[in-house]
Amino acid sequence: MDIKDFKAGKWIKQREYQSFSPEKINQEWLLTDPALLTLLSKADRNIGKLDAFADLIPDIDFFIKMHITKEATVSSKIEGTQTSFQEALVKEQDLDPERRDDWKEVHAYIDALNLAMEEMKKLPISSRLIKQTHQLLLDGVRGKEKLPGEFRSSQNWIGPSLKNAIFVPPTHEEIPELMSDLEYFIHSELQTPPNQVPHLIKIALIHYQFETIHPFLDGNGRIGRLLITLYLLDKGLLQKPTLYLSDFFERNRRDYYDNLMRVREKNDLRTWLEFFLIGVVETTESSIETFRKIIALRDRIELNELIKLGKKQQDAKLLINELYKQPIQDTHGVAELLGIHFSTANRLIGDFVELGILQELTGYKRNRIFAFGEYINLFYQS
Repeated sequence: MDIKDFKAGKWIKQREYQSFSPEKINQEWLLTDPALLTLLSKADRNIGKLDAFADLIPDIDFFIKMHITKEATVSSKIEGTQTSFQEALVKEQDLDPERRDDWKEVHAYIDALNLAMEEMKKLPISSRLIKQTHQLLLDGVRGKEKLPGEFRSSQNWIGPSLKNAIFVPPTHEEIPELMSDLEYFIHSELQTPPNQVPHLIKIALIHYQFETIHPFLDGNGRIGRLLITLYLLDKGLLQKPTLYLSDFFERNRRDYYDNLMRVREKNDLRTWLEFFLIGVVETTESSIETFRKIIALRDRIELNELIKLGKKQQDAKLLINELYKQPIQDTHGVAELLGIHFSTANRLIGDFVELGILQELTGYKRNRIFAFGEYINLFYQS
């Protein structure tokens, strides 16, 4: 079916509202729109450039954790949490108690994404994997009473109330069949005959459909955005989890929600696909630029700054590598990470402060926290 001929589904009259019953998407898709095809080609090239670029960076895993933390912070922010990127990097005990619930939600997202990537080594993307990921996402945080790890067994909605909802997803009775169809579509290239839909078109459709089904009582947006990264990894478009669209969606939040609704209300799949592909193009370009800046920063520090520390260079190199993974540290943490005495760690941190690599955050004389500010700022700017 040509994208332009897509019928999104139908509205079903319930007692005091209308629910939306989406059309299944596991079918052949044709893309004949020249402008979309050009945009798709650019997005595909950019994905390849990002993957190749990431492959050239030594110790790429040092920086992956920061990308995941930013994704978790922004994806959770779309859902209303208020934890900043820098707060997400701080230990829970170092935060104001009033800020800890949001911090826990961000870190539950990090744990859920890491679990899903680990589980994909032995499980395909499936309802089972999605449920496992959802269970960890809501573990011990707000929403924990909303059936973590289980598809909903009642009606949900988006908006102030069911009667005055902006959007009412399909009834819970429809979820098993719709999710089964979605799962078949995720792996449609394995069908006989294979269903060869371009991967970026496919994941855009998958994200739309998942958000439309809204299979959980809570956490649908975060799981739906997380699925984008998982799909790119599962299909081999990326070797490392280096692309996240939540920042693009958050900066264009109104368009994000409006374009999803346009599909349901006007069968306008093209506008959603265009928006999604623009997000891929912009985000890949931003990610590559961030990696370039990281390389330049690392070269400057390791070739020009750490050399000034003379005999301390070995410990200094170990510390800077830890800071790439966790750029906010305290003295006890540094001593433990490097296996050195507290006083040695304290002196080393002092050296990093003198070099301008670390900045003290608290203003206290004890229990001080230090940040690798220049590095953190690279992710704010990306």
